[in-house]
This record gives sequence, structure tokens and C-alpha cells, in this order.
Amino acid sequence: MKRKWKITLGLLGALVVVGAGGAAWMIVQPPKPARIVDAGPTGQRVANNGILANYFPAQGSDPSPAILLLGGSEGGLGKDMHALALLLQAQGYHTLQLAYHNAPGKSAKLKNIPLEDFYKALDWLKRQPQVDPNRIGIVGYSKGAEAGLVVATRYPGIRAAVLGMPSSVVWDGMSGENYLLGSFSSSWSEKGEPLPHLAYKGRPGADGLMPVFVNGLKEVSANPAAVIPVEKFEGKLMLICGEAEKLWPSCPMTDQIVARAAKNAAPAPVVLRYKDAGHGVMGAPFTDAKTRRSWTQLGGTEAGNAAARADSWAKISAFLHAELGTKATAD
Repeated sequence: MKRKWKITLGLLGALVVVGAGGAAWMIVQPPKPARIVDAGPTGQRVANNGILANYFPAQGSDPSPAILLLGGSEGGLGKDMHALALLLQAQGYHTLQLAYHNAPGKSAKLKNIPLEDFYKALDWLKRQPQVDPNRIGIVGYSKGAEAGLVVATRYPGIRAAVLGMPSSVVWDGMSGENYLLGSFSSSWSEKGEPLPHLAYKGRPGADGLMPVFVNGLKEVSANPAAVIPVEKFEGKLMLICGEAEKLWPSCPMTDQIVARAAKNAAPAPVVLRYKDAGHGVMGAPFTDAKTRRSWTQLGGTEAGNAAARADSWAKISAFLHAELGTKATAD
């Protein structure tokens, strides 16, 4: 998400100062291709039937649970989620890290991404010989958490979802035309039609995009169809957020998800909140100082983000074990 945030913030800043001609040129430019990380020795690349992913099968011959793993708006198959995929694999989960935009064969911009891409990935997972099709979960963060919650409310049989830095609503597509000209596209589509979505409002602040989302949320009562109906998810839900978030208001949106679940008599989500963490609150525990410093640009302190990742991973592991099975300890 960090790389995408820098690109987006730079685009927004440029759109404020350039003339109409320059702005029009910038709008049509696709983002730079996202990094595609190799699956490595314990994984394999999947590239068929519209699916582009890295697959990490678990050890053992008995049918085991599986996880659909969704990164954020960085696109492609990023390094951060690759590290989490390896941890999930080691815990005994067949893990499919899915590329859903800004990758070969996918939309360059994160707008009107077909939900059918996620459905096909889940169908593929369930067909694998060693996967127990009755024990499927979704793990995602940021835009992947937004997609994950939408999919969990629409695709039957998802037993558990772990969503970091989540969204309570479907947002506009992430593209220049949306930021500059208004609400032109949704982030997601189904059967060729964009999902109802909430528009960005205002301009970014000195620290980033936060005001755009905060102001957008103020309009939610005028567009209730953009709210993700968490009560339609029949599985168990864990939400993770950092109170020092700088990118978007993930803790307030977490509160909105919890409130909607309560209002509709749905099971209460498990919530992990971390005071000194930001948009790097969830993921594989940090193993190097450079990565820790990079995520701190999106809020929180280095120590706070590192502690949150370590603590949340242990609790994610226990939660998934309780809902899907396999080992309970965090490696």
C-alpha cells in the first residue's frame, strides 16, 4: 500500500497545480506496473482462467483449510503479502495470494474490478485435491480488506475473514478521473455493473489522503447503498486497525462495521486496535529495519507498528485455528 499511496498522493498534488491540459494527460496515464514477486521454492505461479496468483500449498496429505490472501492497492503480488503467505502456509493453510489489478491481464487502475475474479479464485481453491472446501477463509488488508468484506457477504460458505485496516463502505475507483472530476467509477463491479460507491470529497492534507476519506464518510447517509452489509456474512470476522493511521480512517470504519453488525443482530466481530500503529498494523512481523521504517510513513511509530504486527499475528493465528483448524501456535 505504501508505494501506491506515494503514487496517488503525488498525482493528487500535481492535479492541484497543473492546467487543464496537463491534468487531462495525467488522468489517462496508467500507474507503473506493480511488482510481481516470485512464488519461491514452496509455492507455484497460477495463471489460468483469468486467475493470476501465487499458490502456497500446505504440507500433509489430509484435506486442510485454505486462505484467499488479498493485498492492498499496491496491486500485483507484493513482497509484504508474500511474507504473510509463507507464514500461513507454515501454519497448515493452503494459501492463494491473488493479484486483482495492476498486473498482467488485469486492469491497470483500481476501478470496477470484477468481483468475479475473487469468486473464480475461491472456486479454484475449493477444487484443489488437498483443500477442504468447507474450511475456507479470507485474509486481506487495506483495499484487499474492502474487497474481502464485500466478497465474504456475497460468496457463500466463507468460514472466517481477517481484515486489516478495513473499510466499512465501497469507495470510488482509485483513478485520476475519480479524484479530479468526481464519482466516475466504483472500486468493484459485479456482472458488469459497478457496485454502489462512496465518493471522495475535498483534497488531501499535509500528511496525506486522510481528509479525502473522512469527508467522504460524512456523505454516507446520502448513499447508504455504499455501506457493506456485514450482517450478510455468515462466518466469523476479525478486524484490525491502528489508531495512528494516516492513510484512511480504518479505526472509525471498524467501529462502523461493528455498529452495523450489532444493529442487525449479527455476530460481533473480534476487534484488535493498536494505539501507536498506523497503516502497517497488520501483516507478517517485521524482519528488517527498512521495511519497518517504510510502513511508519503511513502512521504510528516504528516500535508501535512492530509490536502491533507481532501481537496481531499471534492472535490471527489463534483466531484462524479456532475457526478453520490447524496449528494454534504462531511460528
